[in-house]
Amino acid sequence: MATQPRARNGVVERAKAWFWPIVGILGGVLVGLAVFTFGYANGSAYFGKDPQTCSQCHSMNKQYAAWSKGPHHHVATCQDCHAPHDDPVAWALDEADNGFWHSLKFTLGTYPQNIKIREKNREVVEEACLYCHKEFVSRIELGRPQGQGVSCLKCHNEVGHER
Repeated sequence: MATQPRARNGVVERAKAWFWPIVGILGGVLVGLAVFTFGYANGSAYFGKDPQTCSQCHSMNKQYAAWSKGPHHHVATCQDCHAPHDDPVAWALDEADNGFWHSLKFTLGTYPQNIKIREKNREVVEEACLYCHKEFVSRIELGRPQGQGVSCLKCHNEVGHER
């Protein structure tokens, strides 16, 4: 019986000796896959303002084509309407959030053909409308009861992406 604990101790010691190298190798594989995927998907392009970046994904071709025909084509890019303004931290967090979900859904094949805007993103778009059209909208809001704001997308949901 005295040999049993030693043998068990030896196995435990060997397992402990291999634990961190295995964790390191698995972590390296995951980081390597992430870097490869980011490069393969041209992920760095999503940190710019080129609207063609959004059309890299076949699911966005209709939206890109519609934007190309829309009234904002010459004055606003995708980022101007779909990313926070004047706050680089909010912008980076929004990019990371959307990038993660787009990548995950695209990788898993669960990206819907009929794209619907998430509530958080709808709020960002509404803020972008007000960012550029604040003076005009402030005149409209004068006739509204206090606290009852204007929803641009309620009436103008096809402005950015003409159909």
